[in-house]
Amino acid sequence: MNEPANLVPGRRETPVEVHRPTPLAPVPSAPGVPVQPGTVPAVTSIVLPDGRVVTGYTLQPTKPEPVTAKPPVSRTAVDIALAGIGFGAVCGGLFLLTAFITALTALITQLIILAAVIFGGWVAVQVFSASGHRSGTTVNIRKAVIKRSHFHG
Repeated sequence: MNEPANLVPGRRETPVEVHRPTPLAPVPSAPGVPVQPGTVPAVTSIVLPDGRVVTGYTLQPTKPEPVTAKPPVSRTAVDIALAGIGFGAVCGGLFLLTAFITALTALITQLIILAAVIFGGWVAVQVFSASGHRSGTTVNIRKAVIKRSHFHG
């Protein structure tokens, strides 16, 4: 008994029915919606080593569109973009620096005002307390004669 090499020994060969699908009429669709192809691709059958027959469509690999050359970017555009990125990175630090300087200025202003209030209060206390009562040592100044670095009073 001569069996083909691609069939399994002892297995019966069964007839294979090939069904060819009929294409549907194309339906107008909105852009971006996939549409069935107008023609039906060919149906092929493959006999596997164990005797099974697999039938299906032959798929053609999709070929990507050729890559078009990108237009060159000018050096000025690159420099402007890099400057924008650098400025954006520095803005946070500049904001913190200005906030620190503003806070320091406010602190110094408050300290100057506090010193003026304290000194003014001290002067006021001295003026108003001295007019109420006279205490202390009274010194009478008279004409003095200084001879040979000695005081004769």
